[in-house]
Amino acid sequence: MIKLVIIGVVCGAAALTIGILIGHFGISKSGTSAPSWLEDVAKDVDESLIEKFMSEVDNIQIEENLKSLTKVPHMATTAGDEETVQIMLKRWQDPETGLDKAWREEYWVYLSFPDKNNPNKVTVVSPTDTVLHTIREKEKPYTPDQSDPEVVQPYAAYSPAGHVKGKLVYANQGKPSDYSELNKAVDLRGTIAITKYGGAGRSAKAINAAPYGVVGVLVYTDPLDINDGLMSDASETYPHSWYMPPTGVERGSYNIDFGDLLTPHLAAKEETYRINATDITGIPPIPTQPIGFEDAYRLICELGGEPAPDAWQGGFNCTYNFGGPGFKPTSSFNNSDVKLDIYNYEEVKPSSNVMGFIRGSVEPDRYVIYGNHRDSWVHGAIDPSSGTSVMLEITRVLGKMVKQGTWRPRRSIIFGSWGAEEFGLIGSAEYTEQYFAALSERSVAYINVDIAVFANATLGASGMPSVQNVIFKAAQQVKAPGHEKSVYDNWLQYTNKTSPSHGLIPRMGYLTGAGSDYAPFSHYLGITSMDISYTYDKTKTNARIYPAYHTAYDTFDYASKYIDPGFVGHQAVARTAGNVLIRLADSLILPLNCADYAESLEEYLNTALNLYEEKLKTMKISMEPLKHAVTSFRAAVSNLQKVIQSPDLANETPLKVRWINDQLMLLDRAFLNPLAFPDKYGFRHVIWASSSAGKRTFPGLADAYAKAESSGQASDWDKVHYHLSVLSQAILGAASTLTDDMQT
Repeated sequence: MIKLVIIGVVCGAAALTIGILIGHFGISKSGTSAPSWLEDVAKDVDESLIEKFMSEVDNIQIEENLKSLTKVPHMATTAGDEETVQIMLKRWQDPETGLDKAWREEYWVYLSFPDKNNPNKVTVVSPTDTVLHTIREKEKPYTPDQSDPEVVQPYAAYSPAGHVKGKLVYANQGKPSDYSELNKAVDLRGTIAITKYGGAGRSAKAINAAPYGVVGVLVYTDPLDINDGLMSDASETYPHSWYMPPTGVERGSYNIDFGDLLTPHLAAKEETYRINATDITGIPPIPTQPIGFEDAYRLICELGGEPAPDAWQGGFNCTYNFGGPGFKPTSSFNNSDVKLDIYNYEEVKPSSNVMGFIRGSVEPDRYVIYGNHRDSWVHGAIDPSSGTSVMLEITRVLGKMVKQGTWRPRRSIIFGSWGAEEFGLIGSAEYTEQYFAALSERSVAYINVDIAVFANATLGASGMPSVQNVIFKAAQQVKAPGHEKSVYDNWLQYTNKTSPSHGLIPRMGYLTGAGSDYAPFSHYLGITSMDISYTYDKTKTNARIYPAYHTAYDTFDYASKYIDPGFVGHQAVARTAGNVLIRLADSLILPLNCADYAESLEEYLNTALNLYEEKLKTMKISMEPLKHAVTSFRAAVSNLQKVIQSPDLANETPLKVRWINDQLMLLDRAFLNPLAFPDKYGFRHVIWASSSAGKRTFPGLADAYAKAESSGQASDWDKVHYHLSVLSQAILGAASTLTDDMQT
């Protein structure tokens, strides 16, 4: 509507004051023609261009991209990683389909590796140190991919080196409550704990264990959690299906904080100040090693002691016992220890981001950022190369339009191929630290497509509430693979909710953790962010993620046979994410809907009131300021929406459009508080920070309340009051940014 009104005014030669843009130059009714650039200033997104873009996105090109990216393992800083750097640079510098600019941005980062000459070993040893059983050091090969000499041994990155042994105990998921429960039945001092993935973060499984005297930790993926209980590679698992084979091992980075661990809050350039490695927090204090469920089965089913609770049982056809500690008297492992010999080492090495840039024609100082990490643990066909193959196809189509002179975005677009993400979002985090000021001031939004396709059943998306509208719009224009219906309608079928404003809509998630490269942008910089992928039907499987995740089986063969045959899911993601990208880059008024943000805040408020208000009244802590803040935010949003929708906007200068867009763009920055979460590195967004309370409401308040309720200490109830004040003032502050007089 705004486009029609503004263009109408221009074409009708009505007066248009453009003030600050061109000084006091004016256009009168009978004067000279409008400047040539005026049409560009007033131009809105071109729907026909979006249709053209989507028609040119080619699933076969995406397939070829994935073949190229997965020829060799490409763990961060390896020769294979450098090959992918060169692929990105070659494509983005192509004279016919490349971008305006492309370059590498190098950082010197602290990484952890296993020693090729001294592989990590886990053994069961008798009292005389005779080896009774040895855990597999590498996964069983089914295709030549697994036999590649560059396949890294499964290991826990950032686990310390060390040699420990002790009686084995089973600690479920390694949560604090699990060790507390286990310690009631077993003396944990000097033991080795075996835990399964899930429930607690990787490093937390060891961090939680150490205070009880546990000296080492094993981690495995239980077949009930990943394979729907299936275990046989003769017919049930890969290479016969998508399920993890018995020797599959999930590698991973065992650290809590994101970014380079030696340079917190500083970009990790070669000469940057570094803290001592001994001062790093959030990594395992004791040796830790992941293993396959084939070996875990042998260990757990031999354990003695009392049976573990029903909730701790898993997919093995035996009772999961606590451990005596140690094995059953009837076991061939009786009176034996489990021994860990870990030879990991740490090294500062150069790692590269590859950056691409398309300069905007009207607002080159406003950035829409699209990113995906490039490094993998092994071949990484799904994580992350499905996302990289999609990004390369999007840039091929857009780059061709730019080179042919048929399109240039209103705003600039930055593409980021992040390095060393698997070690803790390092490439993206260092980029946000290096360009903190410019990104904070100029970034419109960040689009993350990491794992583009977990499976090909339905779209899944998470993000700030304000991006819901533009994702829905894009999804409505893309045809769902294998269906006549749209991606939106297909998504609605799989997961939905009832919105007070919109009725039945697909259910989007929130970016509350640090699972991918959106975290430095959303949590640290407060840039409106989203994460887009295609995923599986969660009513048909209990798999917590696609089963080959971080294993040597995440290959092109696996992706093309079991994840997305025909690559039509990849194509749907490319069309959807590219549609969103173009709308953010080209729309006259940014397609960010603050009203959806208000609705989410109201949902969070209602949950908080139901959970906390009654108790807080008894503690003489009022929730009225929070209620007032959310009400004020809704009022400010309503007023801004009236301005956006008003035909009077046509009589304003183009700067009025810029002013509105800045309000929309900067909204999430208003929710940042660098002091709100002193124990959570990089988390500054008071609405979407991570939470351990498990409540769908304000994270700081939920965590503070849970701690106070558990401890009963007055100081902890003071923290609840503190977080209520932080929240109330942040929301009021955000409301004030949506008005011109800052009155709320």
